[in-house]
Amino acid sequence: MTSLLAARGLSIPGRLQPTDLNLVPGMVAVIGPNGAGKTSLLRSLAGIELCTGHVLIAGEELTRAPPGRRMRLLSFLPATRSLIWPISARDVIALGLPMPDPARVDELLKQLELEALADRPVDHLSTGERSRVLLARALAARPRLLLLDEPLSNLDPYWVLRTLLILKSEADRSGCAVLASLHDLNQISAFERVLLVDGGRIVADGSPTEVMDSPELTRAFRIEKDGRNWKISEKA
Repeated sequence: MTSLLAARGLSIPGRLQPTDLNLVPGMVAVIGPNGAGKTSLLRSLAGIELCTGHVLIAGEELTRAPPGRRMRLLSFLPATRSLIWPISARDVIALGLPMPDPARVDELLKQLELEALADRPVDHLSTGERSRVLLARALAARPRLLLLDEPLSNLDPYWVLRTLLILKSEADRSGCAVLASLHDLNQISAFERVLLVDGGRIVADGSPTEVMDSPELTRAFRIEKDGRNWKISEKA
């Protein structure tokens, strides 16, 4: 399958070692211990901190794309859920569109069960509610690449499962690639591919089962399987 994303030589001094990455449409998880470089990888792919290297999305050079086209190519959901603007949830979602599209905003409000909150100022919403508003904004333009930093954080169990279904549906329907960083290793079974990041580089890349059973995971997290549970590795 032709790569949707082709990134070459990405690096951020002290945080991300020179990295190449190809992605095809589908769901990919990024895991790794705190400070491993997960966010740095996502930010470099988004062009927010791109010190070296280049990123092609559907054959287009990201840095040369005008703002409106860039919104069609990728969206980036940061880990922070802080929103201090006293504007409505509806208007925040609309910020993810290159041109006004009230019907698309209404579609997302319904999909993420935000209709009752549509006209409420986002700075009056709970963290979980803001997470759903920001996810809706990320989905708004139907980008080819979704870069999501901890999209499942601050969500209750229903919305963790619901968000995974929404992302899977979006990948299947539009043929986009979803690259999402996670902390909960129990959630990676919902993804087709897993990247394990440690020390600013990708140290394992494979299916959830392959990565979960890899020695690289034990070294990175300093834990190991103990039946259905985890325990601190004796090698830690």
